[in-house]
Amino acid sequence: MVDFKRLPSPDDLLILLTVARLGRFNAVAESLGTTHTTISRRILALDRQLGGRTLERTPQGWELTVLGTEAVEAAEAIEVSLGALSSRIAHDDDALSGLVRVSTPDGFGSRFVTPALVRLQRDHPRLNIEMLSATRKVSQNRSGVDLEVVVGRTEIANADPVFLTNYFLRLYASPGYLEERGAPAGLEDIRHHSFVSYVESALQVSELGHRSSQLPMPVSTFQSTSIFAQVEAVAAGAGIGLLPSFLVADAPGFVPVLPVEFQRQLPIWAVARPESLRSAAVQAVVGAIRREIAERAAALAS
Repeated sequence: MVDFKRLPSPDDLLILLTVARLGRFNAVAESLGTTHTTISRRILALDRQLGGRTLERTPQGWELTVLGTEAVEAAEAIEVSLGALSSRIAHDDDALSGLVRVSTPDGFGSRFVTPALVRLQRDHPRLNIEMLSATRKVSQNRSGVDLEVVVGRTEIANADPVFLTNYFLRLYASPGYLEERGAPAGLEDIRHHSFVSYVESALQVSELGHRSSQLPMPVSTFQSTSIFAQVEAVAAGAGIGLLPSFLVADAPGFVPVLPVEFQRQLPIWAVARPESLRSAAVQAVVGAIRREIAERAAALAS
């Protein structure tokens, strides 16, 4: 006879799995609809059942011990079995369910990640999505999300980058602005113009800002942490903007400025911890984003 008192709690194993994926007790508590204290208490109970520590605190956040890695493997098997059972009970072949938390830059997120995830959720209605807008480098710490979509370099330990695509930043202005101020004849003429870009002091991804572009300093600047505010500022005649082409290339009211002389190509990556990438739901999210990109490759190449 199985002595169930000596077996670790399946609920606690699944909590550990969520901690391994999200890395922060607060994020886990939000995901599971409970409290930080409860998560901590359940992990301690699991440690007692297993006879050792499953997590250790590091500068990057909570990381699995060797025992924790073994426990997570068992938790993943439980998760798969419960998903299959839930599908059979519901007479539904769809095994994708649960919550996936995705962090993404707002421009790329709105134009590519959002339609990809809406389509995925339509095919898998038991899947829940939380999308957080963040234009930042890949987090060196446990980020509290299952998947980070980031621009630029991805040097980080204990996480796997998946290349998604490249895109272009180019210079744009409104017809009204160019009529009033004149079009620059060369890059050096930028110094005689107003410029629209990110707030440099708040910018984590330096490649997105004016300061790293090697362009001369303009007469004045309009800076915003929101790419959509920048797009609106350029449309309203605030100045020449350094904007993603996929946002404005086909939009009326945006004129390319010095398109031969200047452009910047940047990569976009999806980054996740190994525990997250083994999740069927996270794999499905990455696949959906890649399909959206493939179907609309022309928009990113423009």
